[in-house]
Amino acid sequence: MQISSDDPKLLSAVKANVALALSEDIGDGDITAALIEPEETADARVITRESGVFCGTAWVLETARQVDPVIVVTMLVADGDRIAPDQTLFELSGPARSLLTAERTLLNFVQLLSGTATRAHEYAQLVAHTSTRVLDTRKTIPGLRLAQKYAVSCGGGHNHRIGLFDQYLIKENHIAAKGGIAAAVAAAKQQGPESLRVEVEVESLTELDEAIQAGADIALIDNFTLADTREAVKRARGRIELEASGGITAESITDIADTGVDYISTGDVTKQVTPLDLSMLFGQRT
Repeated sequence: MQISSDDPKLLSAVKANVALALSEDIGDGDITAALIEPEETADARVITRESGVFCGTAWVLETARQVDPVIVVTMLVADGDRIAPDQTLFELSGPARSLLTAERTLLNFVQLLSGTATRAHEYAQLVAHTSTRVLDTRKTIPGLRLAQKYAVSCGGGHNHRIGLFDQYLIKENHIAAKGGIAAAVAAAKQQGPESLRVEVEVESLTELDEAIQAGADIALIDNFTLADTREAVKRARGRIELEASGGITAESITDIADTGVDYISTGDVTKQVTPLDLSMLFGQRT
């Protein structure tokens, strides 16, 4: 599943994300913004101090809407756009109090999501010369699963399963509890539905052979050496898809992609993220 900007689940998540963020930030009221006269209006713009990939339009618009529907937002970039230092990303105008109250929440979302999109773009570029797809994982900030996975897609990465409900991923402990790879795969196929793919984590070439024989759709080859990964690709060709995982870094991902695996999944694109350095600059008006 690839999350898109018009996905109803994402749009619902955006509203919930913003409501929670504003609730924890504003509490009983923004006492510092209250120092400003209520009739005071202002213009503001958000700029980036560094290059990257932009993401967060829906969160900006929803934050403005929830703080004060009077705020006017003019987006100057779109999700997925490359951005450069000192570039203006969007402009806002409206009551000065409202802009001040909205500032930190919308910056937090855009900084994190743009940082995630930028990280995903870096990884995707490292394998762009191959057919390998970079996948995210479930290693996301709690409550921001859909937000970060959307950001990954904006950066050129691809979404793995969203949660525990949309694809089977039979891992070491599932295999141990079920009594083996064959038994676990058979149970998944029996439980169904058929539309759900069955993936099995394997830790050796022998276990890969078992997963192939069991009829799994994907094998997650966990922490394989490059030599074993190349051998896995030979054995899997035309029989099962391969996803390489485990300790994937920017330094290692290209060599792994060059082996011919179908996918490489890494938690780095969502948990080793540096938020982009953004600033909101105000220009008062009356």
